[in-house]
Amino acid sequence: MVGKLLLRGMLAGLIAGILVFAFAHIFGEPLVDAAIAFEEASAQATGETAEPEIVSRATQAGLGLFTGVMAYSIAVGGLFSLAFAFVHGRFSSLSPRGTSAVIAIAAFVAVVLVPGIKYPANPPAVGNPDTIGVRTELFFLMIVVSLASLVAAIALSRRLGDRFGLWNGAIIAGIAYLVFIGFVLYLLPPINEVPENFSAMVLWRFRTTSLGMHAILWATLGLVFGVLAERGLAARSGLRPAFR
Repeated sequence: MVGKLLLRGMLAGLIAGILVFAFAHIFGEPLVDAAIAFEEASAQATGETAEPEIVSRATQAGLGLFTGVMAYSIAVGGLFSLAFAFVHGRFSSLSPRGTSAVIAIAAFVAVVLVPGIKYPANPPAVGNPDTIGVRTELFFLMIVVSLASLVAAIALSRRLGDRFGLWNGAIIAGIAYLVFIGFVLYLLPPINEVPENFSAMVLWRFRTTSLGMHAILWATLGLVFGVLAERGLAARSGLRPAFR
């Protein structure tokens, strides 16, 4: 059954990838073009030689974007299905669609929202090439800490639930998660390499568009995979899906 769930997760990722690509191409690429234009203007003002274009901008915004988004979305969909296979039926009595929705929300918070608070997405022309290694390490460190903290909070919630009740245990664990994450955000070094004359509107719209792309991805995975998983599990048990 895990193999069938994996295929369903990849299919959900495929559907999510198409939606994310359409959103990114319509709303994100014009912002990338604006950032590239700023970068080129800054280079000309300082007399720097423009770097040769290895891949055309049209290819980057079309086939390149589509390939990257689809590969990422399908891979995440597969990982999502494996997480579902591990969680469903072991830690709660939620339906397949309920379990899928909870996993999607938790993953969005831990993988996207929390790391993005400390290290938000930046368009081209923002960031020093010499610090890209450090910035990447800090970003992935934030993701790992956030995921580990979420898992610990869930485990704490289950323990506290036996003593104080399900809702009280979840609230206490949630507060503990927020306090710990706030402490981590305070300790990790900030990174601010935005040029002084870079458009604040372009920066803001780029970051909100990036957040929107991830929201579409995880929302689609949570909803579509939940339906597909419910169908598969119902067929396996000989029951009719609830939505039919």
